Amino acid sequence: MKINWTKKSIDCLQQIKDYISLDNEANAVKFIEKIFAIAESLNKNPERGRVVPEFSKPNIREIIYKNYRIVYLYEKNSISILTIFEGHKKLK
Repeated sequence: MKINWTKKSIDCLQQIKDYISLDNEANAVKFIEKIFAIAESLNKNPERGRVVPEFSKPNIREIIYKNYRIVYLYEKNSISILTIFEGHKKLK
């Protein structure tokens, strides 16, 4: 199953990396690598994430990693990573 990254999700990753890098560049790289690994692992079990409560649609799901929400759209032959943001925020 193909994993697609939206422009928004890539922009979010860059912002997260830039922010973490202010304190520790190595930790920022490890954190981003972990996000990529989580996303890539979805091709084995795309339904493992919970349904995003703001939408209640079974194909819009999320995985929580540390204090970030990785939101993705699950379709028959692909997964699109839509956005990544801090968990205390609501998805618009």
